[in-house]
This record gives sequence, C-alpha cells and structure tokens, in this order.
Amino acid sequence: VVSATDDPTIIVVFDDGTQKPATLVGKDVSYDLAVIKADVGSRPPLVLGNSEEVVVGDLVIAIGAPLGLQGTVTTGIVSAKNRPVSAGDGTGNDSYLNAIQTDAAINPGNSGGPLVAARGQVIGVNSAIARSPGANGTSSSGNIGLGFAIPSNQAKRTAELIPLCHPLPI
Repeated sequence: VVSATDDPTIIVVFDDGTQKPATLVGKDVSYDLAVIKADVGSRPPLVLGNSEEVVVGDLVIAIGAPLGLQGTVTTGIVSAKNRPVSAGDGTGNDSYLNAIQTDAAINPGNSGGPLVAARGQVIGVNSAIARSPGANGTSSSGNIGLGFAIPSNQAKRTAELIPLCHPLPI
C-alpha cells in the first residue's frame, strides 16, 4: 500500500464508479499503511472506533473487493488481538504489525477495506491473510479462517502524524 503512494496521482473510486482525487495524509512503512483524504461528497463517513475496546468474540464485518468482486461483505468474529504478523511477499519489503485477527473471510483484494464492528464503527483496516504451507515450499493464499487487520487506533496515529492542513508531498 505504501509503495503505491510513490505515484503523485491518487484516485479514489467509489462503489458507484465516481472517481475523486485524494491527497496523502500520512503513511507508516512498518505497517504498510497509507492514510489518504478525498472529498466524499454527500456520502456519510464511517465512524472510526477505538480498537482498544475490541474484545475476542466481538462480531465483525470485513468489507472490500476480494478477487475483484466489488462490494463484498463477510462476517465473523474477532479471534485474537495484538497478533504479531509479518505481511509481505518475502522480498524484503515485509511489514510487521500487531493485528486484530478475524475469521471473517478476507481474500486478496480486501486489503485497505474496513473491518467494522457490529455497531458500525471501523475498528481495523483489512491487511493480510494467512497462507497455508504447500508442497515443495510453496504456499497457497485465500480465506482459511485467518485474516488480519491493522487496528483503527494505529490508522488514527498514522493520520495524526502530519496535520491535515499539510499533506505529504507525493
């Protein structure tokens, strides 16, 4: 995600196909997290929840576009908190995070989508999935009941690193 912010043009595509330019507000390479700001028009924003209040067993909803399937919503529970996770492709650009673990189906393409509590607050940013070991050192990815989200409090800290009136140059 962070490497994508090296491109000077960030465009947000909404579910109705509307496209809006965005500015980079903050980024954290260690979490591979970029926070952007775009004009959402009359769309109501989601409320950012406090990820410290999340408990194991809470109902959650993962929203995203896994495998290119726009507007996908899956449900599950929080199955662990502060799970140490290494996310990346093993090329040295891996990120490390203390994640919210969920069994909500998260697949390639969900990254960046919200993990939402049952009452509608964003408590995390979908980030990574577990890979099951395969034969000959290969691994397969896809939902196996272990998905990980960056806690919302980390996303908030990343956004607050730089005041909104001074977006990072990209």
